[in-house]
Formats: sequence, structure tokens, C-alpha cells
Amino acid sequence: MTAFTYRDGVLHADSVPLPAVADAVGTPFYCYSATQLEANYRAFAGAFADQDAAVCYALKANSNLAVIKTLARLGAGADVVSVGEMRRALAAGIPADKIVFSGVGKTPQEMRAALETGIFQLNVESAPELEALSDVASSLGVTAPIALRVNPDVDARTHAKIATGKKENKFGIDIAIAREVYAKAAGLPGIKPVAVAVHIGSQLTDLAPFRAAFERVAELVIALRQDGHDITRVDLGGGLGIVYRGDEDLPDLSDYAGLVKGITGNLGCHVTLEPGRALVGNAGVLVSKVIYVKTGVERRFLIIDAAMNDLIRPSLYEAYHTILSVNQPAPGSDLVPMDVVGPVCESGDTFAVQRPLPPLQDGDLIAVLAAGAYGAVMSSSYNTRPLVPEVLISGKEFAVVRPRPTIAEMLAADHIPSWLK
Repeated sequence: MTAFTYRDGVLHADSVPLPAVADAVGTPFYCYSATQLEANYRAFAGAFADQDAAVCYALKANSNLAVIKTLARLGAGADVVSVGEMRRALAAGIPADKIVFSGVGKTPQEMRAALETGIFQLNVESAPELEALSDVASSLGVTAPIALRVNPDVDARTHAKIATGKKENKFGIDIAIAREVYAKAAGLPGIKPVAVAVHIGSQLTDLAPFRAAFERVAELVIALRQDGHDITRVDLGGGLGIVYRGDEDLPDLSDYAGLVKGITGNLGCHVTLEPGRALVGNAGVLVSKVIYVKTGVERRFLIIDAAMNDLIRPSLYEAYHTILSVNQPAPGSDLVPMDVVGPVCESGDTFAVQRPLPPLQDGDLIAVLAAGAYGAVMSSSYNTRPLVPEVLISGKEFAVVRPRPTIAEMLAADHIPSWLK
């Protein structure tokens, strides 16, 4: 299903026409469909219904409280990578015992907060982190349930900046020395190794890298048990891709779940899955208004009021997002190649290069699709541009779930020292 469809010639989110939202909140804005979020979660969780598995939503994809709450009400846990994300998960109603704390640079303060909260598991990514966690847990008089995140040296075949499972990446402990580190962990006070964790990257469109990584994890679990460790869980991370261009050949969820079951089913382990993009990516769009259509000597530019600070993926990852006119083009409309650009003072402020688009003019609305993941959550106020509002739609209703700050509010956050007054 898709929650964003044309009705009577106008792009809608669920049953709400996007121009009505633009009139209410201004442009640009992010728009999320609760219907799509719910459908995505149910499909993912349903694929694992016959397994001892938990779905822990990766908040880094989109940490808006309303988005998290929508998934929490369906039973989602959380995968967090900062104490701030942990607080967001708790505030949205996710119980502490359904939260996994990941990340390569957890501070002692964050470890303390996680242990005091009583979360399900901490995923440790280095020997120094393991020692620091032992010190913190011992000072609190508690035992930390941990997984060691292993680096299986598997090529995820995705963009280099979102690949995390090769030995040259900063993530995890080399699987070749994992048994040594588990032995060290078992001897440290305040540490209880209970799981093996892995995550090889994001936006994977092929099951083969998952298979290679999961098989190495299963082999490690067996070896660790032979070493005397009581390993009862495996954390398989996330990484499933979504459709951006429209021609991606994505694995079926049932095939992905079947792969997990086939590899881990005989281990008797609880399985943790941490999808992010797969749950929220196609549930959001970025709506923007055309400021000018500029005809240059060699190019035609569509200058819009959204910018790289609102959606950085095209600038950062050379990412492709489908762009639609909110007003449905007439059948047979000629397509004109255009560079879609924003107003920020950077040549990198470009959403698309020579993209064939229907006739558009000043004041028209466009929608950048599949912007629900790594969109608003990575945005900034570069050029003193206010963060754009986020809107959640459910059926015929919509609500602003993050307002646009005023420039006065932005200026008030700065303080001039006394010697400059």
C-alpha cells in the first residue's frame, strides 16, 4: 500500500489533500502517514509472528515522539544510540525492558543512565567500552546484560557511508577475536554476556549479505556456548532497504524472516530485530513550494523553498528521491529535465540533477517522496533557516507534531557575553 496517492488530481496523504496542510502550516514541511507507519510495522512484525522475535524500532531513522508513539502502541521496542534517544523512547511509552542501547561511543554517563533505567540490553562495541561499562555497573552494584556487537567483515553492497560491517568500518569487534573478548567480558565484574549482535549497514536490497553475516553469528554462538557462555539472544540489527527510485528489486519480508528462521531457528535464541528506514521511510514526504523557475544558458533550475538543511540525504549520500508535482500532471504532459535546487548558499544544495519533471511554475507544490527516514532527524538550521514543521496525518485528521520555530526563538537561544554589550 501507499498512503500518498492522487485523488481528484491532487496528491493526498491518507484522506488529507497536501495543499490543505500547506495552507495551514506553510512550506516546506514534513508529512507522515500514521496509516502507513502502522501498516509497515504490522507487516514487519507479522513476518516474524512464528518466531521468538522482538521488533525494536531504530530511533535514529526518525525520532519524532508522535512517530515513536504510533509504533509503541503496536508493541514496538526501541534501538537507541544516545541517552537522548533513550529518553524519547521512554517518553513515547516504550518500556525500559524493550530498549536496546547501541552505538560505538557510549559515555560513562550514558551507561549509568541506561543501567539505572533498567533497559533490556547494551550492545558493546570495543574492549575499552567493555571495561568502562564494568566500572559503571560495579559502582552501581548491578549487572549489565550485554551483547558484543561483532564485525563480520561482510560487504553490505550499499553506499559506503552507510556500510557498517566491513573490517575497515568503525563498528563492532572483529569477529576473529570475538571469543577472546567474550572470555574477557565473562571475567569482568558487573558484566553478563547474554547475546551476540551484528548490523552490517543500511538500505540493503539483497539478502545475500544478511545470510553471510547471520551465518557467521550463528557459528559464533555455537562456539561461545562450547566455551561455556550462556548465550540466549541474537541481535540481528536492521538494514532492509525501501523503494526510492521505483525500480528497486527488494526482498520480500517473508523471505527475510525465513532466512532468519533458517539460520537461527535451531539455536533456541531470542531474536532482536532493529528496523528503522523499513518502518518509516515511505511513510513520510517533504512538501515544498516552487519559488522560481530559472532558465539558464544550459540548464533549467527549479528553485524550491526546501534546502539541504531540511533534507541532507541527496547532498550527503547522492541519494535519489522521487519528486512529484502535488497537482497531478495532465496525461501526456511533456517532461522537461530540471535541476531541483534549494536556496542555501552551497552548490551541494541540490535535490536532483536533470530530473525529467512536468511543467511547473512559481507557487506550485512538489512532494519529495520516501523522506520519512533520515530527513527531519538530520535537519539543521544552517543559514539561520528555521527547522521545518512535522505533521502527522491519520485518516482525515492532521496535527503538527513539531512546530516551526520562529526566527526570534532561534535568536533567543544565543547569548551575548557581558563584554560585548
